[in-house]
Amino acid sequence: MKRIAVFGSTGSIGEQALEAAALYPERFRITALCAGRNKEKLFEQARRFRPDTAGLAQPLKLSDIPEDLRGIQWQSGPGMLQAIANNAPYDTMLAAIVGIAGLESVLCALQNGKQVLLANKEALVAGGALVTRTAARANSPLLPVDSEHSAIFQCLQGAGANAPVKVLLTASGGPFRAFSLEQLKNVTPEQALRHPNWRMGKKITIDSATMFNKALEMIEAKWLFSLHPEQIEILIHKESLMHSAVVFQDGAIIAQIGLADMRLPILYAMAYPDRLDAGVPAAQLSQLSPLTFEPCDPIRFPALRLGYECLTEGGAAACIMNGANEEAVTAFLEGRLPFTGIAQTVERTLNALGYFPDETLSDILNADQRARVKARELIQGGIP
Repeated sequence: MKRIAVFGSTGSIGEQALEAAALYPERFRITALCAGRNKEKLFEQARRFRPDTAGLAQPLKLSDIPEDLRGIQWQSGPGMLQAIANNAPYDTMLAAIVGIAGLESVLCALQNGKQVLLANKEALVAGGALVTRTAARANSPLLPVDSEHSAIFQCLQGAGANAPVKVLLTASGGPFRAFSLEQLKNVTPEQALRHPNWRMGKKITIDSATMFNKALEMIEAKWLFSLHPEQIEILIHKESLMHSAVVFQDGAIIAQIGLADMRLPILYAMAYPDRLDAGVPAAQLSQLSPLTFEPCDPIRFPALRLGYECLTEGGAAACIMNGANEEAVTAFLEGRLPFTGIAQTVERTLNALGYFPDETLSDILNADQRARVKARELIQGGIP
């Protein structure tokens, strides 16, 4: 019986993780649930899974908690994530808090020797050196949940002595892969939130449309698999069936193929090294259209270029990129910034701030805060 704490339980990944765990009640027990603001959904989940501990980022009074749930130990307000990460009874954390907010709780789990299933890519993007160093020192496992990184991890299981030389990180291209620059300037939030293949939250859906999700994922891949920038290639694969592949030194390419359903990588991470049926049928390749692959266009989607530049720059450059992107995505969703202004804001923030160290959590949080302040200044001043 594996005891699992779901951090970000009311989000898309968290909900699907709970669905996957419910398929195997004899193997998984949900012992902690953490959410941001959606207390009603959190209460529903607490009734169903009866965790030992539950928490909400917004402050809760005792009168806010339904009487039938008061037997659960509740945490709320600032410090809730860290308190549960440090004190709740669990073996494995599913880290699905969106943004840099999830970084400190991931560090707490690793320092306590817990297994971390990482769906929060920003933890590695902002604090990759610190997170991987902490995991190594504590001998704490770190397993990927993102479909692309799960695919790479699965492909590497068959490597043996055949060294990997490159990973092929696939991207659907989002809803605007064929748009011109002029068309991209007029994209609305409603259009950007309609992803053609995946069911995800708002932030990651916008990141998919701008391709910043691939910039974040290439940085995540660097830390997960100890890669150099030149070992990561981004391919547009609009069918979203090949989730990534690995090129080996003997010329072989091993790929992982499956339907676009996050329950597959979530359950793989939860059950690793076992494979369990997630209730998702295997892709019937003979019944599908041909699989297509094409290079990414860094002119229309400058996020990819910025990602490579941050990998080369080092320090807290990726953290600055991530913080500025979060601010820009919020501004776009609120109608204060055009779609193409997201990448412009990130690039101008990186250029304005220059090099920041990333040795400690304090360094990372400082870089993140400086990035957000500068990005907000740029957005308020107007993007040409």
